[in-house]
Amino acid sequence: MKILFLNYSGKLGGAELSLLDLAKVYPDALLGLFEDGQFRQLAEQNQVPVKILSDRTIAVRKESSWLVGLSSLGSLIPLVANVTQLSRDYDLIYANTLKALVVGAFASLIARRPLVFHLHDILSLDHFSRANRRLTVALCNRFASRVIAVSQASLNSFIEAGGRPEIGVKVYNGFQLQDYSDDDPDEKRQHNTAQQLRDRLGLDDRFVIGHFSRLCAWKGQHILIDALTHCPPDVTAVLVGDDLFGEQDYVQELHDQVARLGLSDRVHFLGFRSDVVPLMKMCDLITHTSTTAEPFGRVIVEAMLCGKPIIAADAGGVLEIVEPGVTGWLVPPGDAQRLAETINHCRNYWQETQTIAQQGRQQAKQRFNLTVTRKQIRHLLEQVIAARSPQPGRSLELRQ
Repeated sequence: MKILFLNYSGKLGGAELSLLDLAKVYPDALLGLFEDGQFRQLAEQNQVPVKILSDRTIAVRKESSWLVGLSSLGSLIPLVANVTQLSRDYDLIYANTLKALVVGAFASLIARRPLVFHLHDILSLDHFSRANRRLTVALCNRFASRVIAVSQASLNSFIEAGGRPEIGVKVYNGFQLQDYSDDDPDEKRQHNTAQQLRDRLGLDDRFVIGHFSRLCAWKGQHILIDALTHCPPDVTAVLVGDDLFGEQDYVQELHDQVARLGLSDRVHFLGFRSDVVPLMKMCDLITHTSTTAEPFGRVIVEAMLCGKPIIAADAGGVLEIVEPGVTGWLVPPGDAQRLAETINHCRNYWQETQTIAQQGRQQAKQRFNLTVTRKQIRHLLEQVIAARSPQPGRSLELRQ
């Protein structure tokens, strides 16, 4: 199977990491990026061929209006032409982001190649303008043979926005289990690294809470900072991640909030890091604090696979990952007081917390195995290529 994978961003986010996990098992694939960045470097390190398809920024964002969209046509037309020409050498176009969908849809029409769209979002007005939500659904309905959604919540949002149910399918993100496993021969090294990280940051006698996400308002780092004011003084937060899409004002607000609340010795900003597993294993507890519904929650599964207790925001695809009181804890989005109460409960009832964390780990290993995810998606792509066009039928539900 020769697949042309398309992704707008050259930055590294959850959607990009998930795409890389898929692309690197197709030796004849090409990853087309609309901008250069760390994603290209990581893909090339994993022997995935990469081509940068544009040297111009596309101004459209999820919340953009039709007017902004029209103003970007000058950037899109040559990009569509480039992708159209390129796609003639491939069996299928696989669009991984909204901008990739727009370009891939028109290239699919002109080059007569089937299109698959991987939906990593919840199509709600919290994240999308009405114009872009309509555009996403219209392009999928008209051009996509399959829409692969990362959760049932994501799939439901597509259908509720007018998407055709028969082209939609849920496939959870998968994870390479040995990267997190206790049986990994590098586990002792990872443990030592985690301890070294704690020592280096002066955290050895602290109760450490990790937050792993890009820094932006809807990811809710400010909620965790507020919650710290209701926790004992040894409770400390490490924020791993940086702004990716121009959220510098929010980052400054976080620093101002920490200073205003007198928490400078209890909040550590670590920036973008590639050593996520050792950093997670360094923590006592992981929190997820998104203020609006998360389509999946990659960091939640990673925390569970690391054997760490997880407290997550009670909305979206998160409800499909965390079973409250069994594999983790859920708190209302934006509720700093409830978050603090749950953190304190985990700290005070550590035996119970550890038991739930281990139950979470076992469930995550069973439900989010990358080998299974790859098989599911390969089967879908083989169906699409064989059919060469969308086929009517009922919505697909793959077994996890």
